[in-house]
Amino acid sequence: MILTLTPNPSIDRTITLAGELTRGQVQRVVSVTSQGGGKGVNISRASVSAGEPTVAVLPAAKDDPFVIELLAAGIDCRPVRPAGDVRVNITITEPDGTTTKLNSPGASVEAVHLEAMASTLLARAPGASWTVLAGSLPAGAPPEFYAELVRRLHATGAKVAVDTSDAPLRALVDALPDSAPDLMKPNGDELASFTGADAVQLEANPAQAAEAARTLVRRGVGAVLATLGGNGAVLVTADGAWHATPPPTTVVSTVAAGDSSLFGYLLGDIRGLSAPDRLALAVAYGSAAAGLPGTTIPEPAHLRTDLVTVTVLGGSA
Repeated sequence: MILTLTPNPSIDRTITLAGELTRGQVQRVVSVTSQGGGKGVNISRASVSAGEPTVAVLPAAKDDPFVIELLAAGIDCRPVRPAGDVRVNITITEPDGTTTKLNSPGASVEAVHLEAMASTLLARAPGASWTVLAGSLPAGAPPEFYAELVRRLHATGAKVAVDTSDAPLRALVDALPDSAPDLMKPNGDELASFTGADAVQLEANPAQAAEAARTLVRRGVGAVLATLGGNGAVLVTADGAWHATPPPTTVVSTVAAGDSSLFGYLLGDIRGLSAPDRLALAVAYGSAAAGLPGTTIPEPAHLRTDLVTVTVLGGSA
């Protein structure tokens, strides 16, 4: 079972344009879609599609349409006391796959809201194969929330994956090795944010990305899955490093591609796959998501794992 926490969930509204986005101009819209989202929710959606049990913890009222939609999609939800309404995020996609995101901050939380999420998660973590802490933190939450929660989860024996950015990511890295999760999933920008490297160079150079990821493994992180956009992903563990290139993909929307990659890795681990095969499944999921519109989460039928190429990278953690 995959247990997910989405502390700052969102209603994801995707606007698909007929042409290139031009500031200050009237734009022609092809379609508008809306669904409950957030990184942890997206991972739970992928889990349901793959037939893997999942429980999603998130702040929302039990009768909120957001929760009702997730339940209708087959996601076992554990809503906890919210600080306010679920925020709305807007994604604008252009015909060439260029994606612009407008993310609202959401309601400001207090300590009682954060502890409700933590307690609900801690009660269920011992029965999960993986516990995933994913996405941004709501306004009012201390940046150290994830770092402290990793420590509390490890005390229960849980395996923990973290996918976040900005201040929560910096706080997590600053607290290593005490806060070291079993898996981290940064992208090129996030790797660059705490290594001082150039994000564009990291995405273009898998060996350089692997070296940046090794800094985390040396500080206690179990594994680092670094997604590199069109250049696939790099996996670094204490046993080695690998790079996977994606199958040919016509990019439609990059929304949820990273979440899908993370799920692919977790699924591969649950299935007992080797590190290179876990990486291949992660990249297959991520590229499949990029080829689908809006926040559509790929199903197993969308995967082309056979077209993913994995190579060994030199160096040691």
